[in-house]
Amino acid sequence: MQFDQLKRREFISLLGGVAGWPLAARAQQPERIRHIAVLMGAGDDPQGQSWIAGFQQRLAELGWLNGRNVQVDVHWGGADMDYIRRTATELARSKPDVIVPYASRVLSPVREATRDIPVVFLATSDPVGLGFVQSLAHPGGNLTGFMLYEVPVAGKLVQF
Repeated sequence: MQFDQLKRREFISLLGGVAGWPLAARAQQPERIRHIAVLMGAGDDPQGQSWIAGFQQRLAELGWLNGRNVQVDVHWGGADMDYIRRTATELARSKPDVIVPYASRVLSPVREATRDIPVVFLATSDPVGLGFVQSLAHPGGNLTGFMLYEVPVAGKLVQF
């Protein structure tokens, strides 16, 4: 199933993992505002806005309120690779708690920009084959995330 065909609830569930910081960390530093930087490889359109709204809604359901204990900064790259590269570098310099890149073309510049900041990627096809992670079970490094689709399914899609 392609990522853009996912229902809003499924998208929220996927991104809910980003909000899974330990309760102990929250209890130790309740005044600290967590920073999530989202770099979209899509345009600022109604579908993209819906995904971000769902993400923020799920964060709120988990107790992460934008502006109160979490700051979610969304950057819309679309197809502008110069903007995406520049923004990935700026985001890494700003040291957010996590960077969430949407699409393989966004993940590559984010990976080049940081090896320290946790990165939770979305809509990336074949992260192992592209060399982003060591394996799906044990990604290693600072990258983890969600595939666009299972690689073995691609052959079936072509057959279909």
